[in-house]
Amino acid sequence: MNQSSAPAFSMSASAGRFMPKLNRATLSGDLAAGITTAVMLIPQGMGYAMLAGLPPIYGLYSAVLPLLVYAAIGSSRQLAVGPVAMVSLLVAAGVGAVAEQGSESFILYAILLAFMVGALQLAMGIGRLGFLVNFLSHPVISGFTSAAALIIGLSQLKHLLGVDIPRTHLVHTVLLTAIERAAETNLPTFALGAGGVLVLVLMKRYAPRLPRALFVVAAGTLIVWGLGLQQFGVAIVGEVPAGLPPLALPSFDLDAMASLLPIALTISLVGFMESVAVAKRYARENGYEVDANKELVGLGMANLLGSFTSSYPTTGGFSRTAVNAQAGAKTTFASVVTALVVALTLLVLTPLFYFLPKAILAAIIMTAVFGLLDIAEVKHLWKVSRRDLFMLVLTFGSTLMLGIEEGILIGVFASLLLVAVQRLRLRGKLPGRDLWTDAEVHPEIQREGVLALRLGAQLHFGNVAAFKQQVRVQQEALDEGRAKVRALLLDAHALRDVDASGEAALREIAEECRERDILVWIAGLRDGARAILERSGLARHLGAAHLPVDLERALGAIEAQEQARMT
Repeated sequence: MNQSSAPAFSMSASAGRFMPKLNRATLSGDLAAGITTAVMLIPQGMGYAMLAGLPPIYGLYSAVLPLLVYAAIGSSRQLAVGPVAMVSLLVAAGVGAVAEQGSESFILYAILLAFMVGALQLAMGIGRLGFLVNFLSHPVISGFTSAAALIIGLSQLKHLLGVDIPRTHLVHTVLLTAIERAAETNLPTFALGAGGVLVLVLMKRYAPRLPRALFVVAAGTLIVWGLGLQQFGVAIVGEVPAGLPPLALPSFDLDAMASLLPIALTISLVGFMESVAVAKRYARENGYEVDANKELVGLGMANLLGSFTSSYPTTGGFSRTAVNAQAGAKTTFASVVTALVVALTLLVLTPLFYFLPKAILAAIIMTAVFGLLDIAEVKHLWKVSRRDLFMLVLTFGSTLMLGIEEGILIGVFASLLLVAVQRLRLRGKLPGRDLWTDAEVHPEIQREGVLALRLGAQLHFGNVAAFKQQVRVQQEALDEGRAKVRALLLDAHALRDVDASGEAALREIAEECRERDILVWIAGLRDGARAILERSGLARHLGAAHLPVDLERALGAIEAQEQARMT
């Protein structure tokens, strides 16, 4: 089976197939994608470095060697690695606790943090601990991401207004300070920043294919240079060092490493989660599989080796990966092209950034991160699971009120506690049952072309990855052994609890089956689980006939469907 027709379920791709040999068909797409992504990455990287509390040049340093290393090791062909908003905020929060922003120590510790993140991710990858990301449920991630988006966006108010606002994760403090000092707003700075936001929003809507970040950077720089606005208090980037990043060992400070360990672990997991989520999406669209443990190794080596070239922690980004894929990236050679374009910029184009106003970089950051506010997930959970909505709100509030690390830890522990309580409750109702069984081949059903799996008592964020893996592995085994799978039958008689992550997993499997012309049947749903699928719209998507009350009716319907197919 060639790659273009490979099924989404295929698990047989070897590591050597993750970067196919270049040919004319892939080369043109990779060149276009690499250049397009670099055009987006250069201003974005500088802005994210500023968000991390670093000079903008470190955003470019972080977009050279890490990209080349990931291209050689990583398993995703479309993933665009580099500085991202979430990780940049975590760097600012973590390193800011041990060194003053703007100081030499702050820069050294940020680079040291990249080494620590890389070492942790590499160790987890070698130890095959990719499953750890399963402890970050959809509601927890959504609540954390939305809160972080507010913190990130509002942290740029000082650059947008030209007013000194102390850095803090407390949103209300930032807003109150901005209101109190509104009279001190530098009007040329505000005009540039607000104008940048307006142009970015309009271009995203009416000209989404154009490099809007590069456009506002060029326009803002020319306006400041032409009108001499730096003389009127408009903050500019100023002198940007030319040349490739220096090669040097990180500054190993044991006391600092001990203080940075919690944030390093947080970045390792959050960065991996963000990266693998977007990597799997585009892998599915392009007919190949992403190996979570290989991703950990690739990201780990990218961060670890990147720290030797003054890089701060990096990971795969949502927006840049989308641009990379849409521009035609077919292999990781696109990332090599992106890194070379950034390196060329460092060598000869840095003088062009002298008059770049920081308000424009703030506008780029704010428009990017406010898109992370996940209102749709709140509406979805209101209909599907009030319990998971509570987890989202708890994580959101904890992150805003207590801090980045504390918020995500509270969300994770609360999720695990709820699952443990539910398991104990079900244990009392179902003594002797293995409540952690995700999906097993149904021993009583053997039909040609039918994959029958029996679900356990719970389908939640902690076991959905194993559930999806089992479905795909069993589907592949049947495909290789005899007639192709034409129907997936899930026996849900024992299923008593489904959370939002479980519902999302069922929806994902159903969508993949639909793309492969495989019919899905879920038999024996209990009232509680059925109600969840009905509220989410998945029951309507599958059709009432595909949710029979027992296996006999499901099998009869499958046989009738097969007869209709053959006539």
